[in-house]
Amino acid sequence: MIEREHVSKVSKEDDGESVAVAGWAHEIRDLGGLTFVIIRDRGGQIQATFKQDENENLFEQAQEIGKEDVIHVEGEVEENDQAPGDREIKPEKLEIISTSESPLPMDVSKNIDSDLSTRLDNRFMDLRKPEVHAVFSLRSHLIESMEEWFDKEGYINIQTPNIAKMGAEGGAELFPVIYYDDEAFLSQSPQLYKQMLMAAGFDKVYETGTAFRAEEFATSRHISEISMFDVELAFIEDQHDVMDVLENSLRYTLEETQKRAADDIEELGIDLEVPDEDFPRIKFERAREILKEEYSHVPDDPHDLDTKGEQLLGEHFEEKGHPAFFVIGYPQEKFYYMEAREGDEYQSRRFDMIYKGLELASGGQREHDMDRLMDAVEDEGIDPEDISFYLESFKFGMPPHGGYGLGLDRLVKQVADLDNVKEGILFPRTPDRLTP
Repeated sequence: MIEREHVSKVSKEDDGESVAVAGWAHEIRDLGGLTFVIIRDRGGQIQATFKQDENENLFEQAQEIGKEDVIHVEGEVEENDQAPGDREIKPEKLEIISTSESPLPMDVSKNIDSDLSTRLDNRFMDLRKPEVHAVFSLRSHLIESMEEWFDKEGYINIQTPNIAKMGAEGGAELFPVIYYDDEAFLSQSPQLYKQMLMAAGFDKVYETGTAFRAEEFATSRHISEISMFDVELAFIEDQHDVMDVLENSLRYTLEETQKRAADDIEELGIDLEVPDEDFPRIKFERAREILKEEYSHVPDDPHDLDTKGEQLLGEHFEEKGHPAFFVIGYPQEKFYYMEAREGDEYQSRRFDMIYKGLELASGGQREHDMDRLMDAVEDEGIDPEDISFYLESFKFGMPPHGGYGLGLDRLVKQVADLDNVKEGILFPRTPDRLTP
């Protein structure tokens, strides 16, 4: 291994100490007999100052450094309140490990805006920008914190197949794959497998995984390959038990990320708001009343909310100090595995959680009664043979259960205050983007 410290580990308190760092030449300023080189690694930036009158050979060597060259510098730390991090390195050794071609496909050292398509075409370069890097460091902390909550609560971390016989939700939004001599598709959701594990007695499970949706879209919130956080739990009373889990885990995730990702939050200039009160829970009918009465907005589909409606409801609740809230009881459920009972105060036991004006998670209580499930399958026009592996698990004792799926990409978008969900995905996949 090359001897080096991450830049973030070098502080002004190390004044007089010898260190070695390695990274990219982020900026170079030549002032005659004085050359400043800003070195960047994943931990931040540090300045190396080369002076001709102190070490002419080393100074001449520094003149060969080009922007984005990979370099290794050893030297003494000096306190300097004019340099990044209030410290710099007085170099004693310099090695140019790898040179960068010129011109660069895009500049990463200056505040020059490139359109998103150009950024994604040159993603390896775009990811070198400190503010872009901060998005993915923040993302890592969000996922780590969320998984930590479920681990502490005794949930089992599972992995379900990415290749399936059919989609959990049916429809045409499936990517077919060549699977020997059989028909198969990329997984649309781990839903059926999560429920089968409830029949297996796993009680509480979570999965950080991937889902695929073959949708034609041109929005800032959709993607073809989705990162999801899926949860399922058994022996529940109703959908409120599931919402409790979602609310508590999200609050913990944001609290921990606020602490662990403080540098990323500062780099991005965002305010990570942690809800300190219970998330409001409103009926679907009440959500539509608010839209009509306060915003004169009526979504076209009487059984759903539209994007504008979610945004307006987000504004409504944020003004009241609630960045997150639940909408419960969507009518005419389209999924056979969701439970809806006569006599309930809600039209169904399905909910959505909206966070800062964007649907972040959907879930509810599932159907566990075999007779009612078969009626729903028939109503949906689904051939029972296509899901026989799933239906079999209901014949031998299935506890009442429920769960949800949370879009991790959307969570990153909302927390990092990004304009487009693609900005929070390393290499996003869309109908017109299969590379890089």
